[in-house]
Amino acid sequence: MNRCAEAAAVAASGPGAGVGNAGQRPPRVPRQTSFFPPPVRNPFVQQTRLGAARRIQIFFLGIILLPIRALLLALILLLAWAFAAISTTCCPEKLTHPITGWKRTITQPVLKFLGHAMFFSMGFIVTVKGKIASPVEAPIFVVAPHSTFFDGIACVVAGLPSIVSRHENVQVPLIGRAFIPGVPVQPVLLRYPNKLDTVTWTWQGYKFIQLCVLTCCQPFTKVEVEFMPVQIPNDEEKSDPVLFASTVRNLMAEALRIPVTDHTYEDCRLMISAGQLTLPMEAGLVEFTKISRKLKLDWDGIRKHLDEYAAIASSSKGGRIGIEEFAEYLKLPVSDVLRQLFALFDRNHDGSIDFREYVIGLAVLCNPANTEEIIQVAFKLFDVDEDGFITEEEFATIMQASLGVPDLDVSGLFKEIAQGDSFSYEEFKSFALKHPEYAKIFTTYLDLQTCHVFSLPEEVQATPSVVSNKVSPESHEESTSDKKDD
Repeated sequence: MNRCAEAAAVAASGPGAGVGNAGQRPPRVPRQTSFFPPPVRNPFVQQTRLGAARRIQIFFLGIILLPIRALLLALILLLAWAFAAISTTCCPEKLTHPITGWKRTITQPVLKFLGHAMFFSMGFIVTVKGKIASPVEAPIFVVAPHSTFFDGIACVVAGLPSIVSRHENVQVPLIGRAFIPGVPVQPVLLRYPNKLDTVTWTWQGYKFIQLCVLTCCQPFTKVEVEFMPVQIPNDEEKSDPVLFASTVRNLMAEALRIPVTDHTYEDCRLMISAGQLTLPMEAGLVEFTKISRKLKLDWDGIRKHLDEYAAIASSSKGGRIGIEEFAEYLKLPVSDVLRQLFALFDRNHDGSIDFREYVIGLAVLCNPANTEEIIQVAFKLFDVDEDGFITEEEFATIMQASLGVPDLDVSGLFKEIAQGDSFSYEEFKSFALKHPEYAKIFTTYLDLQTCHVFSLPEEVQATPSVVSNKVSPESHEESTSDKKDD
């Protein structure tokens, strides 16, 4: 939406119309669907609730099963470590290729057997669906969803292929690294169809040891490993790995009947930060990777916005910003202009702004209107007598015209900007950069005047009569009457 269209929407009902009418909604504005949040619950929280009967069952089964399974698990891991050590003898510390030759021939069958034995000893019953592709058909397996440390069972079923993993996992037995881009891949799906979820490991919920104990105290734990048909990249996907990855991800999500999201570890950090600011922890979930990529934002910038958001939403139940909290924070009354600005932030039109909508609103609506050039023009707009300073009377005159509220009291906002009876350009610039929410309000009157010029006949537009303070394109006397009309 361009500036004239936004200004026209602001002024659609005329100055002051509908002031105080909280039920009136401004016209909706177009939205980029890619910025809408996915319809998912918090993916970093898994609360497995245990009833009294279930606790009693786990206790008595644990007395019998836990010691036996712990002993078997320790024995198997000890044997696996010995064979893994043999297979990596005389190898570089950082392997770049899978182990081949006699080492692989001897150790792989043994490690594969021990892997099956390890999961069997913990009570896992594995069901395999589909056909495992050969290395020639699909050099790469892609496994999803990765929701637990037990997901390594897919590697055991697949025959212990080399694994793409973070660098810290290089030292772990049974785990290595390999990746060949631009080749066919075979998606592998994991499902844990159990009544009680004791395997999902998230940011909030049971800890690693707790899940191990709960799982080992179950009579059995079912897991399904499904090998989907091999996916062969086309020419475009071969040259664009991200596109190919997205195609495969969507295919796997559809088969699993789960939504696709771009939540990452940074969202966990924001979630924890939100909790420290006494906001609901879910407030920090913004799909950080997608938002930062599309809006060119970094971690520090979004974290700073979270502090600003918390300052507004601290008094709001549920940690969301309503029109009243928005107006109180801006020290302005609820008016048509403020409703329109609020509606530009409120992307899903539910009458409130969450942190994600706030970040997008600042980046898309406010920050572009907070450039040095725009701030200079806005300052000249307020500086009616052109003396380089803006008094409270000058500030009130334009703010009243911009918001369409003749009796608007701006003393509180004025004191936020000024140190005394007036403020300079540097003070105005400093305030505008620190509070980008005001950018659209400060330039609303300018937008209206600009649209007024472009709506006039061409011969009138061509009249070279523009005052330096940019209050209106007419002469100074006419600008006074224009302000009254506006």
